[in-house]
Amino acid sequence: MYELDYLVPNRPAAGICQPILPGLRWLCMPLPFSLNHINLWLLGEGEHCVLVDTGLGDAATQALWQNYFAASGERLQQIVLTHYHPDHAGNADFLARQHAAPVWMSQAEYLLGHALLTQTAGCTVAAMVEHFRRHGLDAERCERFMQRGNVYAKGVPALPTSFLRMLDGDVLTLAGQRWQVIMGYGHSPEHASLYCAELGVLISGDMLLPRITTNVNVPSTMPQEDSIQRFLDSVRRFAVLPADTLVLPSHGLPFRGVHARIKQLEVHHAERDALLLSALEAPRSATDLLGTLFLRELDMHQLMFALGETIAHLNHLARRGLVEQCDDQQGVARFQRRA
Repeated sequence: MYELDYLVPNRPAAGICQPILPGLRWLCMPLPFSLNHINLWLLGEGEHCVLVDTGLGDAATQALWQNYFAASGERLQQIVLTHYHPDHAGNADFLARQHAAPVWMSQAEYLLGHALLTQTAGCTVAAMVEHFRRHGLDAERCERFMQRGNVYAKGVPALPTSFLRMLDGDVLTLAGQRWQVIMGYGHSPEHASLYCAELGVLISGDMLLPRITTNVNVPSTMPQEDSIQRFLDSVRRFAVLPADTLVLPSHGLPFRGVHARIKQLEVHHAERDALLLSALEAPRSATDLLGTLFLRELDMHQLMFALGETIAHLNHLARRGLVEQCDDQQGVARFQRRA
């Protein structure tokens, strides 16, 4: 039930292009995490290439880019960023300067990236740590997060200081093809996926991944946000696409089965809600509930995503009226199933 059809069995080696369709190529870059790669997409060829996403802004990835362009002789005409996350936006400024290429992105992603980079507008490490403390994270791990510092700046050393703005429903002409912008929410504030009806291709970014589920979290700047509902509403927008649409995700293998994947994600999040409800006979914090949703041991990088997603599910259940929040005497948010 709900099966996916993968285009190929394996991804290309790091820094090596693999053709997908005429004028559309796949390039992988490494990531130093358990999620060890990101898929990037090149539209067009030669002097008129358009790059969708740029990889992590570290020395290893930048060296791969230098080698790639030295060997290929290609030039970037434009860059498109699906969203602000480091594995997507890390080399945007680096490549834009080298190629004098303008960068397309949504305004919310542009502004949030800059706020995180400069630690302004409440987008600070201290604010994140206080958000986690309020949801029960112990002092030792809070201090470890503080000691890590601005991790965003380590993956995104710089961002462009100007951009071409994308809005939902815009149609961009990229390398001679028309691509419709489909905005999504929950994973990031204004994530842009791109759909080309002529090619039958959806560049889904992180909104539709084939095997892992997109991280959906609650940031400290929007502590009551129902990110789960925003995400589910967003992926359901893809249901209007033809069943044979080829989905090009940011992680994992290209696949067909967009409708099946939407169903899988709906089932997954419903199951997560049910797991939490079953564990909320007595008041518990999001940190108390980490082991209910995540059975493996979590490093600090994974903990940041896991705790954010646990909070997201609790907010979702509270918004639906299934749980209620009550704070203890230390100001820790606790949740309990409604009678």
